[in-house]
Amino acid sequence: MSGDVLQTEFEFQLPQGYVDDDGNRHREGVMRLATAADEIKPLKDPRVRANSAYLTVILLARVITRLGTLDDVSTHVVEQLYVSDLEYLQELYEQINEGRHEELDVTCPACDAAMSLQLHPGGDVLVEPTP
Repeated sequence: MSGDVLQTEFEFQLPQGYVDDDGNRHREGVMRLATAADEIKPLKDPRVRANSAYLTVILLARVITRLGTLDDVSTHVVEQLYVSDLEYLQELYEQINEGRHEELDVTCPACDAAMSLQLHPGGDVLVEPTP
């Protein structure tokens, strides 16, 4: 058995934030890894059949487990997000579920050592010395 622990939840902060009916702004949230069911079940939804772009709304409502103080992140909440927040969440969804990360080659300003930084979803950084 491997000692690797699978990270299944990722914290995020929206650029703008969802503003609820009382004027409260919700920016901090948590997104979980998607399951096969998260991707398959929405395809049967009549809203997706009528407009394939609605798939994103349903997917995000299924995988966002917390947004600010909201107990339930519904499709209505996702529909009310600003475009910049929707784009941010779509990109985060892809990073989390497709395992994408950015890699940067940097030099330590203190010791001049070359290293590679891998930026992972949720803000984790893996530092590896460059051979």
